[in-house]
Amino acid sequence: MTRALVLGGGGVAGIAWEAGVVTGLRRAGVDLGEADLVVGTSAGSVVGALVSTGADLEGAVAAQAGSETRATVPAVDMEAVMAAFGILYDPSLDPREARRRVGAMALSVEDTGARIETVGERLPVKEWPERRLLITAVDCGTGEFVVWERDSGVPMVTAVASSCAVPCVFPPVEIGGRRYMDGGVRSATNADLAEGSSAVVVLEPLAHLSPRARFAAELARLGDAEIAHVVPDEASAAVFGANVLDPSLWRPAFDAGLAQAPAVAEAVRKAWC
Repeated sequence: MTRALVLGGGGVAGIAWEAGVVTGLRRAGVDLGEADLVVGTSAGSVVGALVSTGADLEGAVAAQAGSETRATVPAVDMEAVMAAFGILYDPSLDPREARRRVGAMALSVEDTGARIETVGERLPVKEWPERRLLITAVDCGTGEFVVWERDSGVPMVTAVASSCAVPCVFPPVEIGGRRYMDGGVRSATNADLAEGSSAVVVLEPLAHLSPRARFAAELARLGDAEIAHVVPDEASAAVFGANVLDPSLWRPAFDAGLAQAPAVAEAVRKAWC
């Protein structure tokens, strides 16, 4: 039996909520940290790195809550963000062409050079783990979907920063002379990367905002795998609010995930154990 943990995107709220769910499930006797494969996209790449390296999830969130609660909420041009997602969800466009167009928009955000350092502060362990960890990103220039892992020759912190480079919000990350943006541009979960696993648990913070047809197609690629799909309950979604990038969400979103975990523990255990 091979087990995969898929962690989707969702900003600060998504990181904290996923960390809370994983922590709560451990307390209920279901350890997702035992996964043979971890797939991380955007916020999920941060949690994936934490889980794969055996970090203290609650401690990592508490550290961010202590340092960033008073941080400035990122200035977001919502018109640009909505335009970008309008392109991504346009069924008349080839998906790679749609990603290329969004990549051109993403390149308009000025790179101050501080983003990788900021992401690195969230990761107590900065080296790739022995456990297989896949981190997703998209080439801004070509729209090509890329997957970073231990043998890619890319530092883990840099890979995570590229996966977290939300277009029109954070600057793309340069790797090998190319610029890369959020892996969520291709999919909120990229769950199809878990193909071949016999058990798959998917944590999807922004399920209510993502196209279901695309996710259904990804699940179809998983064949006969036992699947547990966990999304925010009503209470968690209410905590997230309208801006999932708000740094004041670190502790509340973690607590929401922690509180939700017992309600999903049995379904997750059935697939996982």
